[in-house]
Amino acid sequence: MGTFVVCHLLPKKARSNRSQNYKDPSTNIAAMLVTIGQINTTNGDWEGNTAKIIQAIEQGKKDGSNLVVLPETSIQGYTSFDWFLDKEVERCALGPLAEIIAATEGITAIVGTVRPSGLITGRRLYNSAAVIRNRELLGFADKTLLPEYDVFDDPRYFQPSNERHLFSIGDCKLGVAVCEDFWNDKTFWRERLYTNDPADELIEMGAQVLVSINASPFNKGKMGQRCAMVSHRAKTARLPIVFVNLVGGNDGIIFDGASIVADANGKIILQASPFQEFIETIDLDCDVADDRCLPGDDVETIHKALVLGIGDYARKNRFKKAVIGLSGGIDSAVVAALACEALGAENVLSVMMPSPFSSRSSIDDSVELGKRLGMPVIEHPISAAYETLLSQLKLPAPAEGKSSIAAENLQSRLRGNILMTISNSENRLLLSTGNKSELALGYCTLYGDTNGGLAVIGDVLKTEVYAVANHINLEREIIPAAIINKRPSAELAPGQFDDQSLPPYDQLDRILRLYFEQKASPGEIVATGFEPSFVYDILNRVESPANEFKRRQLPPTLIISRNAIGIGRRRPVTHHYRREKLMC
Repeated sequence: MGTFVVCHLLPKKARSNRSQNYKDPSTNIAAMLVTIGQINTTNGDWEGNTAKIIQAIEQGKKDGSNLVVLPETSIQGYTSFDWFLDKEVERCALGPLAEIIAATEGITAIVGTVRPSGLITGRRLYNSAAVIRNRELLGFADKTLLPEYDVFDDPRYFQPSNERHLFSIGDCKLGVAVCEDFWNDKTFWRERLYTNDPADELIEMGAQVLVSINASPFNKGKMGQRCAMVSHRAKTARLPIVFVNLVGGNDGIIFDGASIVADANGKIILQASPFQEFIETIDLDCDVADDRCLPGDDVETIHKALVLGIGDYARKNRFKKAVIGLSGGIDSAVVAALACEALGAENVLSVMMPSPFSSRSSIDDSVELGKRLGMPVIEHPISAAYETLLSQLKLPAPAEGKSSIAAENLQSRLRGNILMTISNSENRLLLSTGNKSELALGYCTLYGDTNGGLAVIGDVLKTEVYAVANHINLEREIIPAAIINKRPSAELAPGQFDDQSLPPYDQLDRILRLYFEQKASPGEIVATGFEPSFVYDILNRVESPANEFKRRQLPPTLIISRNAIGIGRRRPVTHHYRREKLMC
């Protein structure tokens, strides 16, 4: 089990006084103590997940809490995907509830779970919140709105519910909304995907406290958006809202936690620490704004999300060590620094694999980075093997001004073979180091630098990679300035630099951000000030069948944005679509 962060808004003396003068919520709804159970679950680890749920319940009891709230599908793991179609999962889904129910003496718990729908026609499971009070299962709040955008595919697994219930804790009427059921406030969102608003229906039914359990993945800017949404709903409805979110990495999807409690005035009275497990008890009538802050900007949250994603992917897949190909460039340097932070520098092996075209400065910079991080760095030159294969395959050697794609890619594939062999022989997780800007345009080598078990920065634009590097260097220079300031180059040919094959990164990334994250049309992108031919050229490279074929074979990619390459964006390999002005 992971380490819990256990803290309290009320100091011990204040909590002691509080317990002496405590008014039961049956007579004073605002006088409710609520425990936030922001836990890190693992798909399919029902025993481990259940133990964490019970540990949160026990902490709530120690705090004298009335209510403890756990995230969406916290028993099974939200990103279980097609395991939710498995008949054994359906049959056993509610098994762990018996142990959880037995642990709830003297407290109410809301626990995310799936449960059999019992339907002959339709999906076999509901996505539900089990409401348990004092060792009794009061019932379930089943999810109605089932998202199927971006990384979500709820309708594939779950049956939508048409029923709404309030649950009584004494005289307090509790409304419970499962994730998306809370996210459709017509007074907050300019565009909505659904006509009905289950959370609003619960409020109209007379809910006096609204609880929302969530598995809301991390995206840039989303934490602030959640705060605004919860505060707005609480202030508008004039009731407290408890918004509990899942935390942890699951394949490429990262859940940031950052759970929120707002009082009836919309004041945020609890802001849970993001990117870590968090158990805390809050007094709904404390009337004190939480002075903890969310990370200050997107760069900081990207940094923390990637560290969590690496650590959880390794730990949950039973890797203790990692291996990285170190080129002397900024991408591999940033991945190395993040991996050392996530796994410990002693567990990260960096491998230099110089070819005839590698510069001396790249080797020296890699060695210096290893010293600063405290990670082992070894060297396996590829020149001899490269020259042998070049001769055997009768390939022309790369020369300045002359293209020899096969010979250039051969170097990358030799490096990929070395890294996969080390991974295989030493049971190390190979971390891929390609960035989103280059992967989007296919500027990568299949079965070469795309090899790996996890693509750490595959959803991080090149300009963001620089920003993360500078953030890593905030307190001291960890990544050498020489790496950050050098002109990017794959060093696969004499005199080769990235800007000979790619547009300037600042311009490219503006277009990619609009196209991927905001789903802007070519015309909308052109309207921001770009030349049409420039936009269409970039977008057609993005949508090239050959480049989509490459991206299909990437390892799981840590996701930090909406509509990311991979699970969040689905394109066919075989197609004749082209980005141009269509006659329609």
